[in-house]
Amino acid sequence: MLVIFNPVAGRRRAAALWKVLDLLVESGVKVEVAETQYAGHATLLAREAARAGRDMVVAAGGDGTIAEVANGLLGSATALGVIPLGTANVLAKEYKLPTSPRAIANTLAYKRTKQLWPGIAKLDGAAGEDEHVFVQMVGLGFDGAVVHGIQPLFKRVLGRGAYVLQSLWESVAYRFPRVKLTVDGKAYEAASVVVTKGRLYGGPYLLAPNAASTEPGFQVALFEHPGTFPALLSGAALPLGLLPRCPGVRVISGRQVDFCPKNFPIKTQSDGDALVGTPWRVVDAMGPIAMVVG
Repeated sequence: MLVIFNPVAGRRRAAALWKVLDLLVESGVKVEVAETQYAGHATLLAREAARAGRDMVVAAGGDGTIAEVANGLLGSATALGVIPLGTANVLAKEYKLPTSPRAIANTLAYKRTKQLWPGIAKLDGAAGEDEHVFVQMVGLGFDGAVVHGIQPLFKRVLGRGAYVLQSLWESVAYRFPRVKLTVDGKAYEAASVVVTKGRLYGGPYLLAPNAASTEPGFQVALFEHPGTFPALLSGAALPLGLLPRCPGVRVISGRQVDFCPKNFPIKTQSDGDALVGTPWRVVDAMGPIAMVVG
């Protein structure tokens, strides 16, 4: 099996990775590790592995790393394995993946799979249309500003605490430009928007109860009210599991989301990583991939 790992993740996460790898090797599993060297490198490594006929490629990292590897596996029969090493590990929680090294190793060795259907955010790039694959969500507006504002050092040191502090700051500093969009052709407007494949947000917290990441389609969370107080209210409701019922939060279903070209440039995050540019459309990938769940 090929394991793709980002070496800038830090010593603690590297140590956690090697605990899993040692257990796999002890079990007789042949393991090869490839370290990424730049953004998008994980996609190229995964695509090459799929073309070579590998039966599994393992993403060792957070949701952003998983999305890059998933991008490289689209359209192939190669399964996606996960060693969750991120800050929030939302996808791992969505699929109830284990967290202890031995349980992770057992999951990867057992190879039982479940369907994962990624989404694609289409952006206008300097070289023409660009497509960004995501496995959990794309967020435009307030949470995009939070992710863009977090310093990598604070994220490594404080973990989820960095998101909390940055959210408090952005609740005051962010100007909440309106986001105009259509969902399956019907027009909406909101202060912030999260297009999600899964039920969870920010870790184990519920956002979209009716989402199913195993199937095509999305849940679109519309945060309709701008300003500091609505942002703080949503933040307080999140850990209580009350965000879907929070005043001004509306969650709808859809298969295609289009963003108005007259929107101001809106900061966007994808799977917890800052995205360069604002999507003009979000659609499903052409098909699912098999993800190893144990």
